[in-house]
Amino acid sequence: MDTRVLIAGAGPTGLTLGIELARRGVACRIVDAAPQPPSGSRGDGLQPRTLEVFDDLGVLDEVLSNGAPPVPIRAHIGGEYVGQRRMTELVEPTPDIPHPNPWVLPQWRTEEILRNRLARLGVQVEWGTEFLGCEQDLRGVTTTLNTATVRTDFLVAADGGRSTVRKALGIDFAGETDDSIRILFGDVRATGLDPTCAHWFGAAEDPARGIALTPLPGTDSFQFSAALPDDWEPRATLPDLQRLLDSYSGRADTRLHDLTWSTVWRPNVRMVRRFREGHVFLAGDAAHVHPPTGGQGLNTGVQDAYNLGWKLADGASDLLDSYEAERLPVAASVLGISTELLRKYTEGHPDAHRRGTETQQLDISYRNGPLARDDRLEPGRVRAGDRAPDSPVRDQDGQPVRLFDLFRGPHWTLLAFDAEPPKTGPEVHVHRIDASAADAWQAYDVAGATLVLVRPDGYIGRITQTATVAPLHW
Repeated sequence: MDTRVLIAGAGPTGLTLGIELARRGVACRIVDAAPQPPSGSRGDGLQPRTLEVFDDLGVLDEVLSNGAPPVPIRAHIGGEYVGQRRMTELVEPTPDIPHPNPWVLPQWRTEEILRNRLARLGVQVEWGTEFLGCEQDLRGVTTTLNTATVRTDFLVAADGGRSTVRKALGIDFAGETDDSIRILFGDVRATGLDPTCAHWFGAAEDPARGIALTPLPGTDSFQFSAALPDDWEPRATLPDLQRLLDSYSGRADTRLHDLTWSTVWRPNVRMVRRFREGHVFLAGDAAHVHPPTGGQGLNTGVQDAYNLGWKLADGASDLLDSYEAERLPVAASVLGISTELLRKYTEGHPDAHRRGTETQQLDISYRNGPLARDDRLEPGRVRAGDRAPDSPVRDQDGQPVRLFDLFRGPHWTLLAFDAEPPKTGPEVHVHRIDASAADAWQAYDVAGATLVLVRPDGYIGRITQTATVAPLHW
């Protein structure tokens, strides 16, 4: 086959998967029914774990240079300024967590950065290419597009919440849509607003109802969000938006203009019960859709792709089976976090705006997954299946590096803590960690001669205190 994997959907999920495959030399195509890249900030919050993924994919520098940390929010209630607050308190990096804070970047820019990275790897998005149907057999998938018929080993549905691939497979998208809540989102320019902070204008009689305008890094626009009153038609025009702002702010010195994107959103909380159907895999919004509260949707999709990419490249049946076993529980848990935050918003909870570590996705673990092996008699605080922490160490030439520098790339990594490593193939990079790297010993919670095998996606696959571990593959 000329193409091993066909990816339907060129959003963050599909683009991440394309990069993962292309950098491993796996022939893939990525198609999207849209005629051109979408505009709009949409999911503009990148969580700390996603920043670590982007570091491995080679796009972190661009993401950081084009974005910014979350800004403080200035709140006005009934037209009166009442104070300033933050969704997330910014913290300093630590040896094991180099990117502890969320990052703000319009989604169209994130996608542009990922597309450019994919293009440098030799893969271009095929716009205006629509999925029409597919048929499977024991050897692969035959997919009908509006441009051609394609034969591949695998098909991945990354085509969003209205996934045509999922519908063609007949996979139920269980959940509900709450039509009683309607939120207007969009991107707009504004005069009379300080672009160094976000602004909340709430109603005097109901401070939880109002309009928010948040500056979009790298642009001169704001993202707005507002719950529509019950008697308003769900229109997204500039005069309607200005009327909302005037109503909630009680001021006439702020004028909106250049409305470039808008949508009316209703809470749509849904998830599939399986992430795989034969040779077809579901990822991102095609498998689970989230409320925007907590900024989890885009990030969960990126990590679906990050989990799936190296497994598709390998092709081993046990690795492919592990995708659903690992990611389905994670998606369900994250969906619960987003839904709980939405409930706090709708009920006017005083802490609805606050974000803690639960939204950072750094504590996602595959401990209970089929690939985790911890051979120690007394497992420590860090276990197989957990995210592999970062830490400063020294390379074989004695130069200071970080573990994430050693992990970067499509290979496995074997960390030998005061242990003699076994012989490995070229796909496993071996690094000895001696007692001088105290931070690394502490981060991995190891004592004595220990081998830690880190998967290509940066999660610990195996921990053992014997120096004769074999084999290194599952």
